[in-house]
Amino acid sequence: MHADEQAAIARARALGVLHDAAIGDRLVVRAHHGDGAQDALGDLVARTPDAVTIATRRGPVEVQLADVVAAKPVPPPPPPPARPARR
Repeated sequence: MHADEQAAIARARALGVLHDAAIGDRLVVRAHHGDGAQDALGDLVARTPDAVTIATRRGPVEVQLADVVAAKPVPPPPPPPARPARR
């Protein structure tokens, strides 16, 4: 299998993940950005026919579906460490 075929399969899977995801699902989406790629990690907050919006820690990121390279669901972040009890 050639690299182009692998990339096409990964993209098709990613678009399937984004299509099937429910608003509120936690995802990571990789998309073309300039000469490289950019990841958006967070909760899916909006979807249009052309884009998805991911609420990241730095704010909302709109990702054009035409630019998507990969996407997958991710588990929720771990809880913060417990603080020791005060005496």
